[in-house]
Amino acid sequence: MDWVKRSCDYTLTDGKSGFSINFAGMKFEEADLAALVPAFNKAVAGIADIEAGKIKNPDEQRKVTHFTDRMAYPASAEFAEVETFAAKIIAEGKFDAVVVNGIGGSALGPQLMQFAVNGPYWNELPKSKRKGLKIYFLDNTDSSGFADLLEVMEPEKTLHLVISKSGGTQETKNNMIAMEKFYASCNLNFADCAVAVTMKDSSLYQHAQADKWLKIFDMAESIGGRTSETAIVGHLPAALTGIDFGTFLAGACDMDIWTRTADFRNNPALFLAAMWYLAGNGKGDRNMVIVPYSDRLVLMSRYLQQLVMESLGKELDLAGNTVHQGLNVFGNKGGTDAHAFIQQLNDGRDDFFATFIEVLHDAKPLEINDGIAMGDYLHGFFEGLCAALRSKGRQTITIRIPQLTVYELGQIIALYERAVAAYAEFININAFHQPGVQAYKLAAKDVLALRGKVLETLAGKSGFTGNGQDFATLAGVPERAVEVASLLDKAALNDGIVSRKFDGKQWIYLVK
Repeated sequence: MDWVKRSCDYTLTDGKSGFSINFAGMKFEEADLAALVPAFNKAVAGIADIEAGKIKNPDEQRKVTHFTDRMAYPASAEFAEVETFAAKIIAEGKFDAVVVNGIGGSALGPQLMQFAVNGPYWNELPKSKRKGLKIYFLDNTDSSGFADLLEVMEPEKTLHLVISKSGGTQETKNNMIAMEKFYASCNLNFADCAVAVTMKDSSLYQHAQADKWLKIFDMAESIGGRTSETAIVGHLPAALTGIDFGTFLAGACDMDIWTRTADFRNNPALFLAAMWYLAGNGKGDRNMVIVPYSDRLVLMSRYLQQLVMESLGKELDLAGNTVHQGLNVFGNKGGTDAHAFIQQLNDGRDDFFATFIEVLHDAKPLEINDGIAMGDYLHGFFEGLCAALRSKGRQTITIRIPQLTVYELGQIIALYERAVAAYAEFININAFHQPGVQAYKLAAKDVLALRGKVLETLAGKSGFTGNGQDFATLAGVPERAVEVASLLDKAALNDGIVSRKFDGKQWIYLVK
């Protein structure tokens, strides 16, 4: 293989921004690309339909507007309203921090943005060096996360963003309720520092309106959480921490323009989707490994896990056929990864393709020895790993950006959003709904209903003792003994309703 020629033929570069992506390290031939021409044409037509406002989420009968909305957003009244609100909050100085309460795309996108642009130590900078508020995240229904936040949060100086499109997302709702109770316990009015980002007339909207929250921002129904970073979900946290969101959108929109071309040879999103398809035999048979050579992009793999896996992991295709599609995504950061999982990628199972992201500009010129800087070592590790993997026949894609600013981050996010949309057309699935997520939520409700039934049964049963099966039988659900035992384990360490003792084989419970 002539590596020089192959790299020349299969590297796509935007001369204006310096963004480039090299597909030469993937295993494909011209005949493979020729066979995909119908798929390329379908993807081009499908994305054009998205941008024309056609229904592209048939399961929920919704349009999909994250591509088109971000083109119009910078000139909109909503954009100006967010900028004005954020500037006023920062200038007044009443608040020193903001808590983003959301889950999935409502947290992952803003987290990635903050880490990539403002860096991991933003909150530790003195106020004189920060252009905006400190930022914290509540993105789960884990009491430890809530407790950790309270250790550093000054309630009177903290603004709270509650982000939920439907308003009913339980994890977000739980944190909101717990925070409202905490503020009440401090004799403070939560509404005075609370901002909602939600759909108009949602349960959150109605709650915020009734309690006279500080501000309510509307959220579009046609933009899903995992594709919301270029909308108000990403804008408000960014603006409150001094990030130039307009430049971020410019990067995303420039990538949209580049990836709108029908010629797959000049369209990095179409080419990227084709590589995913060919590498995984159209069924996701290979894992996608994301390795950014930048500490600030360490959250990129987590962000892409949601974008790619929630979008493409589907049981049924659009025709109703059972297909069990999807792409597994995992990753770390280079060169840390060389001391983590690269050993397996180099010598272990050949069940992946790796995408490397290199930032060419060094944040600081740190010479180590003989004119070699720290950044030169990182580049050497990057090139050395790519060469080592190629020598073993392992598949690689390389993305290079000149520097890491909000503009380049916008380019990367837009590239992957459009590649996901293209790949969904390749495999004929709906990338814009998430029935599996709804299924787990329904199952969780069932477990909570079982908890209520068990606790109700225990009322007045002081002194009753037995194992999980005994308690399940008592509650009239003997077939659910395993779940009942897990509920009792939780209750024994939290509620004070039961105690437990291990008899050498199993837990024995006692109603107090």
